[in-house]
Amino acid sequence: MKVYPLGRTGIKVSPLCLGAMMFGAWGNPDHDESIRIIHRALDAGINFIDTADVYSQGESEVIVGKALSTVDRSRVIVATKVHGNMGDDPNAQGNSRRWIIAECENSLRRLGVDYIDLYQIHRPDESVDIDETLGALSDLVHDGKIRLFGSSTFPAEQIVEAQWVAEKRGRERFRTEQPPYSILVRGIERDILPVAQTYGLGIIPWSPLAGGWLSGKFGIGKDNTSSRAQRIPGRYDLSLPANQRKLDIVTELSSLADEAGISLIDMALGFVLEHPAVSSAIIGPRTMEQLESQLSAPDVRLSKDVLDKIDQIVPPGTNVNVEDAGWAPSVLTKPHRRRRNR
Repeated sequence: MKVYPLGRTGIKVSPLCLGAMMFGAWGNPDHDESIRIIHRALDAGINFIDTADVYSQGESEVIVGKALSTVDRSRVIVATKVHGNMGDDPNAQGNSRRWIIAECENSLRRLGVDYIDLYQIHRPDESVDIDETLGALSDLVHDGKIRLFGSSTFPAEQIVEAQWVAEKRGRERFRTEQPPYSILVRGIERDILPVAQTYGLGIIPWSPLAGGWLSGKFGIGKDNTSSRAQRIPGRYDLSLPANQRKLDIVTELSSLADEAGISLIDMALGFVLEHPAVSSAIIGPRTMEQLESQLSAPDVRLSKDVLDKIDQIVPPGTNVNVEDAGWAPSVLTKPHRRRRNR
């Protein structure tokens, strides 16, 4: 499998990154099968694995660690994330120095490794000064616990602010961003991708199959259900107009893929990999069959005609459903931030 530069870090990564969110209680609870999937991905040429502490409350990291214990770990780029709630302790979450330092040690233990290649802040934390976060991450780099760090699902203005704060305060800086990106979720084309190119950030899109919408299991006459529907109904409930619109678009995209003689999966992944800012697209298989169905995507190049037709179906820079953006600032989600005290 060919490799792409991870921004300006000097690291080369496979165009597909194996996402481990579905390994463990959230998806596949069979550790042995999950390990076989990981090893198959490595054998196929994938050299990049992404997980997070919060995935099945650390179980995913444990599974990845078991898989790494029998391979040459030095050849694998290991990424994990911190931010999500990891228990009843109100301080066992967020982007504070206290939590980042403590949870990095926990992730190292669960993964069974001496260092983490890429440590990512899973979401913004409006209650924490970004300098506090960058300072903790910089110390982890200097201590050799992590090689570099990045952000995930940060808005463009916070990405820029973090770069400026790092320069002003003499901190290490974010080197990557992991945003949502797919044919159905194109909002980052408007600002985040150009900003990433300006600062030389590697882009590692999550959910290039739009949370399963572009996997081939959605469409006319199909079940149109997802195991994630209970956790995030805003992205799957077909009684919502935005999700019904997604279903209509998926039908159009399926026809376009058929006309092009490729699978919908290959077209969806090929679309994401086509953007010059993208370093590696995260796939999240739960089964070996799902992994196998995605391994051919890096060999597919979409024609200009196909890309133009995709632009007609979903205009550049737009999200079909705003819920798919992954994060929204409190000024939008909390009315009291927009209104004078009454």
